[in-house]
Amino acid sequence: MTRPHLLLLPGLLCDARLWQHQAAALAASAHVSVADVSDEDSISAMARAVLAKAPADEFALAGFSLGGYVALEIFRQATQRVQALALLNTSARPDTDEDSEARMQSIRLAAIDFPAVTEGLLPKLVHPAHLDDLGLLEVIRAMANSQGAQVCINQQRAMIGRVDSRPDLYRIACPTLVLCGSADAITPPKVHREMADAITGAQLTIIETCGHLSPLEKPDTVSKELKNWLARL
Repeated sequence: MTRPHLLLLPGLLCDARLWQHQAAALAASAHVSVADVSDEDSISAMARAVLAKAPADEFALAGFSLGGYVALEIFRQATQRVQALALLNTSARPDTDEDSEARMQSIRLAAIDFPAVTEGLLPKLVHPAHLDDLGLLEVIRAMANSQGAQVCINQQRAMIGRVDSRPDLYRIACPTLVLCGSADAITPPKVHREMADAITGAQLTIIETCGHLSPLEKPDTVSKELKNWLARL
């Protein structure tokens, strides 16, 4: 069988380093590429930009957090091109008023003290057991610093404006993996169960001792789950 194309979508203030372990582990199973979601300030525009550079035919699509929101929009815009879908540490729900206000606070802070945004996010991004993993924290900070304040502002605005994807979940008929950490403080397990329950045949995986940043916190487990998901094609 021909190896499928696998398109990986990073999250807020992340780049290809988020997926470094999975890209290496899955190289024999798929043609792997990492999309860029840093240049637009709406989810729909991000989806259009990714699709413009995506393989012309079918591809498997894995989105993390913000990338998951974009993945669901890509499914809406180009349903027939999405061969398989993986939704990691994300949600189909729109922002609540409280979520949006928190993002606005982050936008205001990014404009005057961007490093403080990253430091404030760290305890929410990783499991408490991983907060002393200096190598992990270095990667998170390096990704954020390379993205910068304006990308943070654009991405937060995009997430504030995203639509409710729950009404579209029943339309997903391709092999689907829904995955999160058991201690994900940003998109908790209950929102992943909600997605998995609404998508016919979806596989739900909840990883123990893991927070929001599963591809870096539990790289081997995430790679194994993605490999099994691709094997369903």
